[in-house]
Amino acid sequence: MNTGNVAAYQQYLGVASPRAPAIAPLDPLTTSFYPPAMIHCMKEQGERQAKLRGRIPIPASKSHTIRALLIATFARGSSRLRRPLVSLDTNNCRAVVEKFGAEIEVDGEDWVLHGIGGRVEASEHPVLDMDVGNSGTTLYFATALAALSGCRVRFDGDKQIRRRSAASLLSALAALGARIEGAKDGCAPFTICGPLKPGIITVDCPTSQFLSALILAAPLISSSYRDKGLSAGERMTTETNISGSKKTDEYCQKAEATQIEVRSLNEAPYVDITLDWLSSQNITYKRDGWRRFSIPSGQSYRAFDRIIPADWSSAAFFLAAAAITGSEVILEGLDLGDSQGDKAVVDMLRTMGCRIDELAGGIRVVGKPLRGGTFNLNATPDALPAMAVIGCYASGTTRLVNVPQARIKETDRIAVMCAELGILGANIEELPDGLVIKGGLGMGDSITGSQGSTEREPVRIRPDAAVKHSRATDCITVDGHGDHRVVMALAVAALGIRKTVCIQGAEVIEVTFPGFFDLLDHALGRD
Repeated sequence: MNTGNVAAYQQYLGVASPRAPAIAPLDPLTTSFYPPAMIHCMKEQGERQAKLRGRIPIPASKSHTIRALLIATFARGSSRLRRPLVSLDTNNCRAVVEKFGAEIEVDGEDWVLHGIGGRVEASEHPVLDMDVGNSGTTLYFATALAALSGCRVRFDGDKQIRRRSAASLLSALAALGARIEGAKDGCAPFTICGPLKPGIITVDCPTSQFLSALILAAPLISSSYRDKGLSAGERMTTETNISGSKKTDEYCQKAEATQIEVRSLNEAPYVDITLDWLSSQNITYKRDGWRRFSIPSGQSYRAFDRIIPADWSSAAFFLAAAAITGSEVILEGLDLGDSQGDKAVVDMLRTMGCRIDELAGGIRVVGKPLRGGTFNLNATPDALPAMAVIGCYASGTTRLVNVPQARIKETDRIAVMCAELGILGANIEELPDGLVIKGGLGMGDSITGSQGSTEREPVRIRPDAAVKHSRATDCITVDGHGDHRVVMALAVAALGIRKTVCIQGAEVIEVTFPGFFDLLDHALGRD
């Protein structure tokens, strides 16, 4: 266990001991912007084999879509985002950038965004109000970018957002000149006002989103140049960001740069996504591994035309479904060369026994008998819910470790997955930074271990917004805790349960994967 990461997590939450916090008392639905709903994972009589078949299109990446929206907003000119993710989180980000002043047109499956050119213009209102809904990524990134200007911008969100502290990020922005009001315990609502100035800051990153936010904003900080030997034209056309290159060294010496010292960092591959975008924008920076970044000021974003890649975090649930049911499917749109860290689930499943082949435009997954293993999920915290389910259907013991930041997502995913899979019969226990799952026959009402059997009964995953508790008395009832990834993981777990499973609050999937249940039903031949 990485004690440094656990310590950073404890500091983030303000807790003193390594004990895992209990699950917070739940409202009937923790995300207030949804009507109450439940999903029945129903058995159909007279049918056998819960097998997935065919080709499953994976939706666009939320991480890429939100970065694309914000970079296009602060660029000059018009950008085209091809086939972006349309979901509650990305729609919340759209609403934020439109309040910044961007104009967005929908052109078929694409979004055409007309940028504001680097600065938020003064508003006729004394404070510009932003509601990020449930989108933590939007909150952190937009906060840093809002601080570039002298406008006062107020950020707020739903109940979950109001529990997620941004204290480390806000402290770093304050050190660069931002003024912050509110932010009790570092949480929204708060108001921020710039402008930022180049400087040297130190930041703890229990979530990588803090570092990504600073990296996105730093190039746009206004700068004076100490040496007139570097012209404005050179500033605009610098084409390298490789640490140690002669051109980059010269650029960093002549321009005022923001120095970011990183004390601790979780989920580093998500920062790779941000750096990939900076590279595509020809933004100059220097780095010393993950410890130090130097980003010259006075740079700018430019308009682009880019296809948004498919989402590996969403794909993890179909990878898990194929793995535990012994199915063969093709997941379309996935690129193993993309910068998303959750593609690491492919190698994890290969280690556990699955066959996964790279194809043109996707991957083929062939489920095989699974065996447990130990997996460090620090770089891929969003994979924890899916990997926890896979561990329940693997022989032996599966350990998911070094992922304390999973406790500070939409909910405490370590505690929640332990509790809800336990209701389904899993032999599972919490660690301060992960989970231990004893698979094989660990789920009493499951068909674990019979992956080649023809006795498996299929399930139907059916949305039903009108279902009541009185109609679900014969169900095993579990709760999604207002967390989209928990809901999808529980739906996958239900594929191997002999009884009907009912998932409360399942409509929260709209946050990142609105079509999840339709795609799952289609893959099961149940549409």
